[in-house]
Amino acid sequence: MFSWQRPTNLGVTNGRFAPCKRSPNCVSSQADPADSEHYIPPLASTISIPKLRTLVESMPGATIIKEQGNYLYAEFRSRLLGFVDDLELHRDEKGNLIHVRSASRLGRRDF
Repeated sequence: MFSWQRPTNLGVTNGRFAPCKRSPNCVSSQADPADSEHYIPPLASTISIPKLRTLVESMPGATIIKEQGNYLYAEFRSRLLGFVDDLELHRDEKGNLIHVRSASRLGRRDF
């Protein structure tokens, strides 16, 4: 199984995730909407972080790493080779949105 270090730029600062790197293996609802390679729309929802945790935990390969306030961080490990993707969710209560950032730790593309 592959082992990679967890990124050090995870988390939310002033309501924002870290920006995606230039490689196309990251998407974020906080990227510039004109950046079609990295932008995905946020999820319109009033769902709570504890409920999101339950949903994420039910997905294959998911491991919850951190839940703090309106933030949830999980790692997803692929079954075949053990590749890891980092998923971050941030609930924006004012806008009733769930912001999403997902990035692969290894490689240039995520198929």
